[in-house]
Amino acid sequence: MSFHAVKFQTKILYRATPQDKRIDEIRKWAKIFHANNLTPIIESNISCGNLSFRINPGENKFIITCSQMGFNKELSEDAFAQVFDCNFEQGVVFALGEREPSSESMLHFAIYKSRPEVNAIFHGHSAKILENYSSLKLVETVKEQPYGTPELAFEVLDVLKDNNFVVMKNHGFVSVAETMDEAGNGTLKILFDIYSPSNSTSAKVL
Repeated sequence: MSFHAVKFQTKILYRATPQDKRIDEIRKWAKIFHANNLTPIIESNISCGNLSFRINPGENKFIITCSQMGFNKELSEDAFAQVFDCNFEQGVVFALGEREPSSESMLHFAIYKSRPEVNAIFHGHSAKILENYSSLKLVETVKEQPYGTPELAFEVLDVLKDNNFVVMKNHGFVSVAETMDEAGNGTLKILFDIYSPSNSTSAKVL
């Protein structure tokens, strides 16, 4: 896998690290997702996946992990960016941070705008989930779309509706919820449903 280059233009409104105590919760879930191979490592110790939370109810601003981060180590303060807005027609993301926000920032923005009750979005990759989505009766997008594009965001919205977990065809998954714990634990439950309790390879909670 290799899909970490940002495909949109980022307009950094100003250079600073976002400050929010909930960032520690993202750090916790980044470790858990890494431990369960939900954000697998590719070249240069980069993790495939991104986590975010909505800053304030009723607004679409959110804090998200930056592009080309490795969840196999403690995420530093500059590993997070705050996204203020997205212009899908022009392919522009407006943000605050020291680094580029995640390549899937448009996907997160689209979901927050469409689902005002959602306050956390976790996107990851799991071959096991992709292989077993049908037997688990999970929703899958109809078409495969390029990562980091408005087309992928709209493809997910087409099937997301009031579902909280969507498999992205030949790509990965997205888990949405009112809280980060719900988004994370919902994903872990799916892993538990795949692996039998007797299997030594099961979901790991840190």
